[in-house]
Amino acid sequence: MQTLKLLSSFLKVNIQMSLAYRADTVVNILLNFMWLGWELLSLNIIFSNTTSLGGWGLGELIALLGVFRLVNTMMMALIWPNTEKFNQSIRDGSMDYTILQPINSMFLVTFSRITVWRIWDLILAIVLIVVGINMSGDTTTAASILAFFLLTISGVIVIYSLWIVLIALTFWFTKFDNNVTILHALLDAGRYPATVYPVWLRMIVTFIIPVAVATTIPLQALRGDLNINQIILFFGVGVLSFWIATKVWKRGLKQYSGASS
Repeated sequence: MQTLKLLSSFLKVNIQMSLAYRADTVVNILLNFMWLGWELLSLNIIFSNTTSLGGWGLGELIALLGVFRLVNTMMMALIWPNTEKFNQSIRDGSMDYTILQPINSMFLVTFSRITVWRIWDLILAIVLIVVGINMSGDTTTAASILAFFLLTISGVIVIYSLWIVLIALTFWFTKFDNNVTILHALLDAGRYPATVYPVWLRMIVTFIIPVAVATTIPLQALRGDLNINQIILFFGVGVLSFWIATKVWKRGLKQYSGASS
């Protein structure tokens, strides 16, 4: 209950901040539509020269773009705005105030800043998924939709866990400012289906740095390409990623020396 109240307070504060800069919010939304148009144009150019990409048609790639944007929205709404603040707090010692609060420090670091206007990205992402699936002619069932939601949540947890691990490295390497740049570069691999990559690279983006678990895998579940064992396996990747992230975070907190050092 305390966590929900705190999250509600964060949302209210960030909504007020967004309303204070209405023009900036409108410009960002318009830029978002522009980038969406560019992404769709790029897909159209690709499919003007071929009928499939890695065994995926145009509709399926549009749906995958929707899943990619869904996960990327989480980055833009939470990860980007909080990373710079976190890195600075490690250097100037203000992380002390976060650690001393009577609530989980990882939660505070994650939700203190939220880019509220990114809700539009979520709406656009859902529209792309629905339109793409309809274009592809794939049949969805209640079971496949449920699997899609579960694996999408798992995929978001994977990306979040990667972020936690990367920013936690700042506890050891204070000048490590490229943590989110690395994550963004890794996430770009999920823009296209894992099947377009060579087998060795496909294994890396699926199991070692499981970016494909956040994008390709949920859509495969929606298409009905995965069996129950595979769904459990990939959901387990999300659970395992979060467990590892929490362990790294706790170890990093022990490494943190604070402003008094």
